[in-house]
Amino acid sequence: MNPETHATAATSFLRDAERTGWHDQALWFVRQKRDLAAHAVPEWETLRDLASAIKRHTVSRLAQYLEEFERRAADNGVVAHWARDAAEHNAVVLGILRGRGVRRLVKSKSMLTEECRLNPFLERNGVEVVETDLGERIVQLAGEEPSHIVMPAIHRKKEEVAALFHRTLGTREDPDPVYLAEAARRHLRGLMASADAALTGVNFAVAETGAMVVCTNEGNADVGAHLAPVHIASMGLDKVIPRTEHLGVFLRLLARSATGQPVTAYTSHFVTPRPGAELHVVIVDNGRTAQLGRPDFRESLHCIRCGACLNTCPVYRRSGGHSYGVTVAGPIGAIVAPGLDLAAHASLPFASTLCGSCADVCPVKIDIPGQLYRWRQVAVAGGQVSWRKRLGMRLLGATLASVSRYERAGRLVRLLLRRAPGVIGHPALDPWSRSRELPPAPKESFREWYRRERGAR
Repeated sequence: MNPETHATAATSFLRDAERTGWHDQALWFVRQKRDLAAHAVPEWETLRDLASAIKRHTVSRLAQYLEEFERRAADNGVVAHWARDAAEHNAVVLGILRGRGVRRLVKSKSMLTEECRLNPFLERNGVEVVETDLGERIVQLAGEEPSHIVMPAIHRKKEEVAALFHRTLGTREDPDPVYLAEAARRHLRGLMASADAALTGVNFAVAETGAMVVCTNEGNADVGAHLAPVHIASMGLDKVIPRTEHLGVFLRLLARSATGQPVTAYTSHFVTPRPGAELHVVIVDNGRTAQLGRPDFRESLHCIRCGACLNTCPVYRRSGGHSYGVTVAGPIGAIVAPGLDLAAHASLPFASTLCGSCADVCPVKIDIPGQLYRWRQVAVAGGQVSWRKRLGMRLLGATLASVSRYERAGRLVRLLLRRAPGVIGHPALDPWSRSRELPPAPKESFREWYRRERGAR
């Protein structure tokens, strides 16, 4: 295991300074839209408190609400399936498709199926998979994975998308977003109309009614699910909420937190299959109950996948989503992934400044910085941190634990900055300074000035 996995993977993204810059600016723009949308709702903090309380209550009674959801869904004519992990989920989906002779499946955006690696599994088994969300279709045509849970192709420039569509769809190489969207629409409509089955994710599953709620901005989920004779909904077991009245809380928070919209363009409630069609729901664990069994990290199950923490995180914005090596990147991914495989993802909790901005914007008030800090402790205790980092932290701890050592270290650093500025702050030796300039070193510290001026310690 390489403890510097995230830092190493981020290097290639950071080499393209132009891309890094506009990626940062684009996500910060979305963060600012979120702030404006939140400030326009006087009861915003009350909604966050309610959402947090509902999630905490639901997670504490998860089995009860999942069983209620299954009963209500069955009453509605929905066929419910359970899957312990990604392999079982994929096997269930393939079994449904094979039983109906499905050759083409159209999908709307589903991070759970990305997590389960469903697409390559189905393609290996002879099923054509077509992503119908625009961002997802872009990364599918490019042979990539999504870099963001809400904006899958945010790492791609419009000029790159134009070249990709020209190469794969035969369009003219025009980077105009309106033209590209229209070209994608024409390309996908025929595929959706001729599909044998459709698959969607689930944003919220209501235990009280057995309804599944899907939130989209493009309408592709509705078109696919209503044209195909078979609709499969893939749902993480953490998506359940107790009652319909709770939807009002989450729907007011979700779109504002994700993209700064008052509400998504489409909020679709799937309750019963239409006449002559089938509706299946696959309820997936895949490590979620393991998080439930860890009291320190149980809050991660509250996440509603809005992506707000990604949009505000200075590390994610500058390093890109692919550098995390997991389906759900950013701060929330850095507390979910170690719970699935600490050895493989031990570097992620360290990919944070612990500035707390993620907790400030989280609509369900997950203490993400606290959980990141706790995962760091677990990683160190489990021997998943390099000896260099452990040694550095011990030296830093010893320095900060002593006033005299702290003062001596400060004098040494100031001396080096004045006498050998090419050592500290050199881009080759100090990556932090590649995009920052250090201020001139002061001649003395505040403590030294205070003693000289006031004559007291």
